Amino acid sequence: MTQTAIPYLFMRGGTSRGPYLNRADLPQDLETLAEVLIAMIGAGHPLNIDGIGGGASVTTKVAMLSRSADEWADVDYFFAQVSVADRLVDFKPTCGNILSGVGPAAIEMGLVPAQNGETQVNIRAVNTEARVAAVVQTPGGQVSYEGAAQIDGVPGTSAPVALQFMETVGGVTGAFLPTGNLVNVIDGIAVTCMDVAMPMVISSAADFGLSGYESAAELDENREFFARMEALRLKAGALMGMGDVSKSVTPKFGILAPARDGGTIATRYFMPWNTHPSMAVTGAQCLASCVLTPGTVADGLASIPNEVPAPITLEHASGSIDVLVDYAQTDAGFQVKSAGLVRTARKIAAGEVFIPASVWAGH
Repeated sequence: MTQTAIPYLFMRGGTSRGPYLNRADLPQDLETLAEVLIAMIGAGHPLNIDGIGGGASVTTKVAMLSRSADEWADVDYFFAQVSVADRLVDFKPTCGNILSGVGPAAIEMGLVPAQNGETQVNIRAVNTEARVAAVVQTPGGQVSYEGAAQIDGVPGTSAPVALQFMETVGGVTGAFLPTGNLVNVIDGIAVTCMDVAMPMVISSAADFGLSGYESAAELDENREFFARMEALRLKAGALMGMGDVSKSVTPKFGILAPARDGGTIATRYFMPWNTHPSMAVTGAQCLASCVLTPGTVADGLASIPNEVPAPITLEHASGSIDVLVDYAQTDAGFQVKSAGLVRTARKIAAGEVFIPASVWAGH
């Protein structure tokens, strides 16, 4: 046997895509698992020519699912971000876009029984311990991918997947504000370091001499900006208690500007070594929380809705994304209770993906 076959679903989740795998079909130790995922994706080549990756950070993501031992959750979702051009796998972050496909995939894999009409799948995000309830359309007890829901960054329409994120504060760093401050000044730039669904470093676009309305391609060409941003991100990661983050995709970076197209605020999100073509679901929650928190770098850039839950529309490089944030202002400060979003997912392929047996010969 020269190759090992691994069952998989190939799915688009939100504005990302990748293989959805049963954790039981994979090696348990992370070192071997990383090598398996590198081979599967074809990491180490800009086109991922020897694997099923798509040559971009949003198409080299992997979801691994298993039945959960958690009393609340139905499914454990373990995420891996595989590099495009480097042979690296990061198991630290989670991905909310890929999570959009976890409910449908869990039903397709037989991990969760489908109900007639719609099925709620309770998901534990293993990487960050976040709890997410996903409502999947299941008419006749079958997952439906047809529908009228549209999300910016994906052509056409699909069935909606409603997501409610809970217990997302401090999932990586243990704190809402990991540095203890609403604002830190690093390399002359004011930043807010926040950990809601995703640890982030957030600044005003203007402080970098940017409008905040640049396209993803324009930002990717601005290597001077990326050099300044990365130097700042490394220092912020240390201040956030995350240690040396030079080889980690977290913390992510975001920039803010006044809204231009009717939204709450304009945003750009970085992955972090290139610009996200749209917006991460996790990043959207963190950015929306930053907008709602008094005293952050978002102050003065947005008109804050005065209802709770608060509807926040983030303009991004491909359009916009809506986040409904339930929060409270307490004596202890701003408190995020939950965040709701609607995304879509689609099953693209199913079968077996093959890796060299020299990488892993299977169980």
